[in-house]
Amino acid sequence: MPAFPASTTVLDSILFRDAFGTPAMREAFSDFSLISRYAEVEIALARAEARYGVIPAEAAEEIARRTDVTAFDFDALRKETDIVGYPILPLVHQMTKQCGEAGRYVHWGATTQDIMDTAVVLQLREGLKIIGEDIAALRGILAGLSRRYRDTPMAGRTHLQQALPVTFGYKTAIYLAMFDRHAERLEQLKPRVLVGQFAGAAGTLASLGGQGLEVQQAFCEELGLGVPVSTWHVARDGFAEAVNFLALVTGSLGKIALDIMIMASTEFAEVYEPFVKGRGASSTMPQKRNPISSELMLAASKAVRQHAGLMLDAMVQDFERATGPWHAEWMAIPESFVLTAGALHQAKFALAGLVVDEKRMADNLDISRGLIVAEAVMMGLAPLIGRQQAHDIVYDACRLASEKGMTLADALAADPQVSGRIDRATIDRLTSPKNYLGLAPEMVDRVLAAAKPG
Repeated sequence: MPAFPASTTVLDSILFRDAFGTPAMREAFSDFSLISRYAEVEIALARAEARYGVIPAEAAEEIARRTDVTAFDFDALRKETDIVGYPILPLVHQMTKQCGEAGRYVHWGATTQDIMDTAVVLQLREGLKIIGEDIAALRGILAGLSRRYRDTPMAGRTHLQQALPVTFGYKTAIYLAMFDRHAERLEQLKPRVLVGQFAGAAGTLASLGGQGLEVQQAFCEELGLGVPVSTWHVARDGFAEAVNFLALVTGSLGKIALDIMIMASTEFAEVYEPFVKGRGASSTMPQKRNPISSELMLAASKAVRQHAGLMLDAMVQDFERATGPWHAEWMAIPESFVLTAGALHQAKFALAGLVVDEKRMADNLDISRGLIVAEAVMMGLAPLIGRQQAHDIVYDACRLASEKGMTLADALAADPQVSGRIDRATIDRLTSPKNYLGLAPEMVDRVLAAAKPG
């Protein structure tokens, strides 16, 4: 009988895994990668202890030479982990067997959480590297859009109503500024998050006597990690910060996705995701071109947000070792990284090939027949007749234009209070949306100038 796909989550599903994740991030957080990291940490510990004579140097070299993760009995590892509740004792049993006489020095003076926490830090280091590269690529895409559409006028909207004109480049520059800040946040959090964990049973390094801190430093040096100033068995702010950072990143992606989805709706028709034959197709409506990447980005942002909350909840741990909150991290961390990588992948695809309909943007900008720039007219009249009177006159003209289907320019020209003070050419200039972009183009320039190289 053939083997059928058996995954139960979208992260590993044969159908959905590349919609919600990427191969590189799945590999970074795979079972094999995690178990390999456990072994890497145990080897680093042995070498650090050998530096200070805690264990024989030849034993450390034997442990490093003979440990072979590919030769582990993974079925036995799974069964014993199910019994013990943690994977490190089962791992130590297999490493001890592989390493012969030197095996008695494996895991010397450590506790399970030391090994597991440090292995996760190594995974985070690889995961954050991938995220950083994706953010850099996305910033480049957004910078290109901002330059290209710096002066492309479109309707700015507040409360889903046309408000004032902006430019499409102004909109994408706001996106870019968000990801510039995310790139900065990423570099700032690394020293706080990428630190090793070696502290022993209750975090006091009592099993190593007076050499504990020296071994701890050597252990972190072996792995290229920062040295903690204190034990963090139950101080989980570093991991919580990492996942909440991912929530910020996917939150920004969710905002971009929502904008694209609304702007791609039939009534707006201002942008479209890149055309790929069959992508976004409906099973019953051949005309459909659904914004699939944006939908996936939005879904991922919601899921990572939930995990961010879970990580904050998991910070509330009892005494010197937790009785459950720690386990919640095992679910939240890998899923958050995979989902974030998937969302960034979708964003790069959607934005790199984004189809921008400048003509439709211009048409939509004119749909209010000039009402969108009522503020411009009011500010133009204010020096002549006072702000409040100008407001009242323009307000009445807007009502007239709406009721009669007139342009705002015609409604204003019909009012002697206006036509007696400014000529028709000035009215036409004031009521042209393209003439009321404010400093939107200059703001694009400022964002581009402030962006540091990725």
